[in-house]
Amino acid sequence: MTFFPEIEPIRFEGPASKTALAFRYYDPTKVVLGKTMAEHFRFAVAYWHTLCWPGSDMFGPGTFGRPWQAGDSFEHAVQKLDVAFEFFSKLGAPFFCFHDVDVVPLGESLREGWANMDRMADLIAGKMDATGVKLLWGTANLFSHPRYLAGAATNPDPAVFAYAAGQVQKVLETTHKLGGANYVLWGGREGYETILNTRIGQELDQLGRFVSLVVEHKHKIGFTGQILIEPKPCEPTKHQYDFDSAACAAFLRKYGLEKEVKLNVEVNHATLAGHTFEHELAYASSQGLLGSIDVNRGDPQNGWDTDQFPNSVADWTLAMLQILGNGGIGAGGFNFDAKIRRQSIDPADLFHGHVGAMDLCARALLAAAAIVEDGTLDGFVAERYAGWGKGTGPNMLAGKLSLAEIAALAHDAPAPQPKSGRQEYLENLINRFV
Repeated sequence: MTFFPEIEPIRFEGPASKTALAFRYYDPTKVVLGKTMAEHFRFAVAYWHTLCWPGSDMFGPGTFGRPWQAGDSFEHAVQKLDVAFEFFSKLGAPFFCFHDVDVVPLGESLREGWANMDRMADLIAGKMDATGVKLLWGTANLFSHPRYLAGAATNPDPAVFAYAAGQVQKVLETTHKLGGANYVLWGGREGYETILNTRIGQELDQLGRFVSLVVEHKHKIGFTGQILIEPKPCEPTKHQYDFDSAACAAFLRKYGLEKEVKLNVEVNHATLAGHTFEHELAYASSQGLLGSIDVNRGDPQNGWDTDQFPNSVADWTLAMLQILGNGGIGAGGFNFDAKIRRQSIDPADLFHGHVGAMDLCARALLAAAAIVEDGTLDGFVAERYAGWGKGTGPNMLAGKLSLAEIAALAHDAPAPQPKSGRQEYLENLINRFV
């Protein structure tokens, strides 16, 4: 029995297609700048929003009525698993992502949770073998249970720290067992509500030790995937320690983790931090830390994480320029951390959200690739910074000249004149390709 009997596998039909559920731009075999679209994107479905979210909000219960959401038993989890891989396969998504609580009930103790995870891992492995769908990343939910109301790694109670370590150990080992490419740490409650009861320095030390322990265990078990942390400034916690890419980079350098951990950057989290997504991508890339991305969008009129599917080709073209400039996403991927709206109650709506988003990303890739191949934008930027590559510019950067020596260069020289950044010209240039 299938949950989506009316849905045929989604196919690429080209821009002229009149089929509602068809790819018009995403052709996984199409080569763009030397890589196929499938290699550029490594699309993944988020288990939590797609299979677990019931359509609830703060003012009302769920509206979706999915049969596997009727209970929290292992049998319901198996039913959910069947539906998940039917969806992944018909959509043509090559990867998926999950939290431990998404795929299995964790029970009342770590021992019970570990046993349930072991049982489910075998079933997931069977589904992966049968369909060819792979695991992009796994993660542990260290924020929903009341025990984590004051954080997990940053909790004032070391017993909570230990329980969280047990959850992460099992999910990291399960991710390794399933051939996952990454493991993500998202600190949903690693922060504080009031400074009155908080030792920020100690909590940061606890968080640094926790991440170090994860890295140590990764090497111990032979996991070769990336460890990722995910920046977010707030919500649910008032102020989270992983505020944005810059804060995460500083944290990793302080605790000697910058060679071991990269960032999973999300669009909606950038919005909440007061940044554009392309800024967060550019900063992470500049620090050698861009590891993977979560694809969604926020609502600029709402100050919370709405996790909507993306719908702006222009915005995503700017993001794709940064990703291409990074050399791609490597072992990471494009995870759709997005959910359909509460009124979108038909099962087919899950496909419409994902198909549209995959097509949008493909259109943005084509636009960004055309901009790169045109060369005008890169040429302008190269010329703008050309002085640093000739004459005394390289010696200034390399530390070969003192402050006094650099000042002497300007002492008798004509005063430099301002040059236009030509922002409007460049914005018009981008719009010609979108």
